[in-house]
Amino acid sequence: MGIIGDGLERADREAFTRPIPKSAGAQMRYLVKQLKGTRAAAELLGVSQRTVERYVKDQIRRPRADLAQRLADAVRARWQPQVRKRRQQQAATTGGITVETRARFGYTAPIGTTDDGRFRRLTVHLPPAYAQRLFDARDTGASDQQMRGIIAEGLKDVYFQDGGARAPELSDVSLNDIDYLDLDY
Repeated sequence: MGIIGDGLERADREAFTRPIPKSAGAQMRYLVKQLKGTRAAAELLGVSQRTVERYVKDQIRRPRADLAQRLADAVRARWQPQVRKRRQQQAATTGGITVETRARFGYTAPIGTTDDGRFRRLTVHLPPAYAQRLFDARDTGASDQQMRGIIAEGLKDVYFQDGGARAPELSDVSLNDIDYLDLDY
């Protein structure tokens, strides 16, 4: 998924109003219901259909560690879709998105100024238009590099150029070597 996609997924999880089911049987029942069948759940998790049926009936209670992680991740990815959608809609129309990162920023600047990339720690609130572009890019399967470009463009407009009040000659900002990135909306 990439650093940006993972950040969006973590931000989505913060909107949950209820925790995901705790037991393996409850998680499996939820997944079977969402995927509309045990065969689809088995294919997703890489186990047999019979194994899924045994979890649904609580005949198996404790999955292997790797299966438990895959099961929890699959449930978490499908948990509370309306809550996610409502929060994303709010971010894309009125709220915007906050980016906190420590990364190397490179930029193209006029002759006589330095354009050497350097690490910066930034916390910047981007307008709703950038949130909408990020969600659209994720939904269409854009690469992590393309989503980095959207965030870098937003940081250029909001942080480096301060909405056009400074550094008008700054033409391009790139987001490289991300140490960490956290998104919130």
